[in-house]
Amino acid sequence: MLNVQMIQTLADRLRQAEASRQAIAPVRGEIALDDMATAYAVQQRNVDARVANGERIVGRKIGLTSLAVQKQLGVDRPDFGALFASMAYGDAQPMPLASLIQPKVEAEIALVLERDLTYEKHTFADILRASAYVVAAVEVVDSRIEQWNIRFVDTVADNASSALFVLGSRPVKLSDVDLTACAMTISRDGEVLSRGNGAACLGNPLNAAVWLADRMAQLGTPLRAGEVVLTGALGPMVPVTEAGTFVTEIEGLGSVHAVFA
Repeated sequence: MLNVQMIQTLADRLRQAEASRQAIAPVRGEIALDDMATAYAVQQRNVDARVANGERIVGRKIGLTSLAVQKQLGVDRPDFGALFASMAYGDAQPMPLASLIQPKVEAEIALVLERDLTYEKHTFADILRASAYVVAAVEVVDSRIEQWNIRFVDTVADNASSALFVLGSRPVKLSDVDLTACAMTISRDGEVLSRGNGAACLGNPLNAAVWLADRMAQLGTPLRAGEVVLTGALGPMVPVTEAGTFVTEIEGLGSVHAVFA
């Protein structure tokens, strides 16, 4: 049985950390390392609080799509978090660096859905049919846990370490891009800081999307038409330590600019 009082206490602690921009100690001291149910319950408590406060869920993010990172954290599956309209920024729209604690950027492929995904078990065909288009995206991740000292339950409770996201403005049909082979770079001032490709995301970003669609349907909160799905990182994250512009280029999808002011 879930400890409701502990869930509320940890949710309050994480919410206060985000509001004050003061990181806290890992929550795994109070949540067992294998207790996914409690970790997701903490996440959901803060999602519910944001919705009650008038915020709007616009999609989901998938994290831990790198097999190397999964091994590092001792898990064999991705995780997910909620995306809110208040987290969304447009290409080259300035984001306030002072509102974040210890941000990092990662390049992703975003799906934008035009159909609901409600099956118990989804296929590639279901995802292809449900997706209106894909765009290049940047996720700004930010841990409310001190020095990114996280394990699986820490990041899950912390809404999968999500913070902000930036969508590119060039929608592309799935049939017009190779999601596995597409090369990716993140650069700043002409210097390439991260490289990768679509295969870095569970072999293909659609593998991540299938996993998420199944998981959300099982939870009774299926992915809906109009929602954004950030499918996972295509390469190593890059720390953001000062104001400036990070340019992500994804082959076939063009560029997207994450500007920190």
